[in-house]
Amino acid sequence: MVSTYFFKARQSTTSSRPVLSRVPLFAAASVETAPQQLAWPIALPAATSLLKRCMDIVGALVGLLMVAVAIVPIAIAIQLDSPGSILFSQTRYGYRGQPFRMWKFRSMIADADAQKHSVKNEAKGLIFKNEADPRVTRVGRFLRRTSLDELPQFWNVLTGSMSLVGTRPPVLNEVTQYQPHHWQRLAIKPGMTGYWQTSGRSCIKDFEEIMDMDMAYQAQWSLWLDFKIIFKTVAVVLSSKGAC
Repeated sequence: MVSTYFFKARQSTTSSRPVLSRVPLFAAASVETAPQQLAWPIALPAATSLLKRCMDIVGALVGLLMVAVAIVPIAIAIQLDSPGSILFSQTRYGYRGQPFRMWKFRSMIADADAQKHSVKNEAKGLIFKNEADPRVTRVGRFLRRTSLDELPQFWNVLTGSMSLVGTRPPVLNEVTQYQPHHWQRLAIKPGMTGYWQTSGRSCIKDFEEIMDMDMAYQAQWSLWLDFKIIFKTVAVVLSSKGAC
């Protein structure tokens, strides 16, 4: 059996940043084991909190009102810049590896997925990033810089496949390469924002660094922490800080 770990945060004596230590969590028969077949441990508080779910529902309803106001001008801008669908959907993997359909406003050309192989990956590990991705449209760059492309994900939050705060939801070609300990990041619902988005956003290009942030969030989770991350997200988006 291959041991899988969760990361327990402890305070460093030399830095304000949490230090993570590995603690055995569960065992998987192999890296290729389907996530639904893994021996998942007892659900974490961040995954079961009723108050967190209530906050998600209220936040999603407010967010969908924003979508209702913004969808017409955004749709017109997308169509004028790059004909095609207004919305973009993609299969992502969420809580305990369950697949779901994630929604965004389209920020790339219509056949972006078919051209992905021609774009250099500037990130390290199981993520894909390119600061000057030629597939991103002019309007798309604005939508990404302001995070307006993420607004349709409030629907994902309302339906329960995502949370306001959580981990970044991975795609299929990422989870098929996961090492056993990577599955722990999916022990909670994916979120519209999280430590990664408020600590550099797209400028962080090392998957293991993102992984450490996800584990720190799980270890430190509280409802107050979610509020702080949401408030910080708003400040980060308004300042365009870290929008590489």
